[in-house]
Amino acid sequence: EVQLVESGGDSVQAGGSLRLSCVASGLPYTLYCMSWYRQAAGKQREWVSPIRTVGKTGYADSGKGRFTNSRDNAKNTLYLQMDSLKPEDNAMYSCAAGTWSFRGCTTDYWGQGTQVTVSS
Repeated sequence: EVQLVESGGDSVQAGGSLRLSCVASGLPYTLYCMSWYRQAAGKQREWVSPIRTVGKTGYADSGKGRFTNSRDNAKNTLYLQMDSLKPEDNAMYSCAAGTWSFRGCTTDYWGQGTQVTVSS
């Protein structure tokens, strides 16, 4: 059974930092493209950042320069370092595992998410 378990969400003040983690099990992690998504209350889910098996990353404009996506293949763990947090970063953050294609990372498996709350 594939499991993706996120952690690290918390309540912080604007300008603060958080590091989210996503531990994967039940799949050959090193072969999967991993992505972070977020969904704010009342809004559609938003793509945040993918990271390919070779470590190449991409970022939505909302997180460029503030978010860093990384992976530790030895630990089957995905990370999202978030700095200079803003109230508009309030959301449930989820990780997804999939495969890489010319369209980007697919999202074949999802975690349940971890809540990030940023107060002004």
